[in-house]
Amino acid sequence: MRPASLGEFVGQEHLLGRGSALRTAIEEGRPHSMILYGPPGTGKTTLARLLAVNARAAFEEASAVNTGRAEVREVLSRAEHRRQTANEPTIFFLDEIHRFNKAQQDTLLPAVEEGLVSLVGATTENPYFEVNSALLSRCRIYELRALEQEHVLALLRRALGDERGIPDAPQVDDDALNFLAARAVGDARTALSALELAAETVGEGGAVTLRVAEDALQRSAILYDKQGDKHYDLISAWIKSTRGSDPDASLLYLAAMIEGGEDPRYIARRMVILASEDIGNADPQALEVAVNTAHAVEHVGMPECALNLAQAAVYLALAPKSKASYLALGRAREWVRERGMPMPPAALQSAAYPGAKKLGRGTGYDSPHDHPEGVSEQELMPDDAVGERFLELTEHGDERELRERLERIRKARGRSG
Repeated sequence: MRPASLGEFVGQEHLLGRGSALRTAIEEGRPHSMILYGPPGTGKTTLARLLAVNARAAFEEASAVNTGRAEVREVLSRAEHRRQTANEPTIFFLDEIHRFNKAQQDTLLPAVEEGLVSLVGATTENPYFEVNSALLSRCRIYELRALEQEHVLALLRRALGDERGIPDAPQVDDDALNFLAARAVGDARTALSALELAAETVGEGGAVTLRVAEDALQRSAILYDKQGDKHYDLISAWIKSTRGSDPDASLLYLAAMIEGGEDPRYIARRMVILASEDIGNADPQALEVAVNTAHAVEHVGMPECALNLAQAAVYLALAPKSKASYLALGRAREWVRERGMPMPPAALQSAAYPGAKKLGRGTGYDSPHDHPEGVSEQELMPDDAVGERFLELTEHGDERELRERLERIRKARGRSG
């Protein structure tokens, strides 16, 4: 059922619109090196084949999973022979290019640079993470999108009515087709394979019902790679939703990660970070909740620890937010980077070793415990940082009280204003 022309190709209108670079390259048979990046079953291999057909080029296909540098050199050798004997171009389609390490990718560089082959790399992973910059600079990046449900549905109906499709196709209920189109999550290959299995299950003269379709699919509609692009996108969405105080969105992205098999310890670590980075002292208990959740995850494990993660996600989403501590640390670190390590006043330096007092270490230290109000007016900043203020508290949650306390302390120490 692979499309034999652009007219049969479904989806990816954003890449194949009239006058677009990719459409022009295919229609006019003028290939260029490219990387096709997108989910499975969205047409990456089909586009590479259409490019080769229209360019009247030899089509070399390999998977990076089981191809090494020796095999790549053989492909390049055949391409050189074609060019010298028949002036025939070669398109080298390398599936799962992200599986190649840097040394393997470097093998392709000279051939791509001089135009010996037009490289078409296919990957489900973000190429900016997985493909080295030298190779990226010689290729155009095209991002394919998951097919819409109506696209997949059209492909399923075509498979039932096309002579190239399922032989002796059975009757298929509309709700079964709609189910397959929806649960394939934009993956045409998954939908067609499930339809084929369902047809084989009921046999000639049978009918594919919703129950048969469900049995044929036999998998969740979650497409998730713990090491890939979705990993970063979903944790980013969870952080931003939780920071944005939307518990429903927070729970949705948490559920997606859990269903996709994400390591719950990774999620718990991000919760601990968020508790200090985005909530801070607006609700100091948030850090306690997050740390306790991390302990619970270690002790309980999946699947039950999903409940601990959900409780924490709701708490963190509803907690008042402040990044005052985060910003204050950033200002203090910037001061150190610009001015170097601060030299504490002698009174604050350690006097816990022999001879320290002879050097003046610790001499003149005024302990706040010696004052009824528990505050000393002694200058605690190094000379070149006197008057610096790194911490600016908000009026959110518990920080309002801390802000008032800070102002009282600064006033008692003669540092207000």
